[in-house]
Amino acid sequence: MTLTENRAANLASSGASAVARRAMIDSQLRTSGVNEPWVLAAMDRVPREDFVPENARAAAYIDRAVPLGDGRFLAAPLVHGKMLAEAVPTAADTALLVGDGAGYLATLLRPLVGSLEASLSGVEAAKAGVYSLIVVDGAIEELPTALAAQLAEGGRIVTGLVLRGVTRLAAGRKTAGEVALLPLAEIGIPVLPEFATPKRWSF
Repeated sequence: MTLTENRAANLASSGASAVARRAMIDSQLRTSGVNEPWVLAAMDRVPREDFVPENARAAAYIDRAVPLGDGRFLAAPLVHGKMLAEAVPTAADTALLVGDGAGYLATLLRPLVGSLEASLSGVEAAKAGVYSLIVVDGAIEELPTALAAQLAEGGRIVTGLVLRGVTRLAAGRKTAGEVALLPLAEIGIPVLPEFATPKRWSF
């Protein structure tokens, strides 16, 4: 393929990607109540296909999670749209993302906050009471004490939550040193195996 043909192919691919992102916004986000202009602008700016394996690029904008390998998934666009809308990140936030620091949600969040750190487990080099915002890129069965301890007083957390086998978007705020998660909406969110509740013996 010549340089000119390569350039033409890249332009065609870029154009198709832009069309797919616009369709994602109009047919998945807006129709499901995600209408905040700053959320839509962020998701229109970041190409999801850059965060999936080469053989999954055609599926980057579907309304389902995309497998990334090793038990990891890129959540559906609506999940990330609702997480951003609920988190309401600002330039005043010191944020922690529990997830891939080079991934899609990190790329969406980074320009919206004052600073962003990321950790796959959320408890590596834990810093007590440091973060005003914690976003968990997936669903957890319970909130680890070590993760809750990193949230500053009055800070917010947005996560997926597994309740009786069903995943829901949930949010909470630290008040008097305690964090309680409030389930907000039932939605399919990839489960993070690292946060599974320890199995208990029953007789």
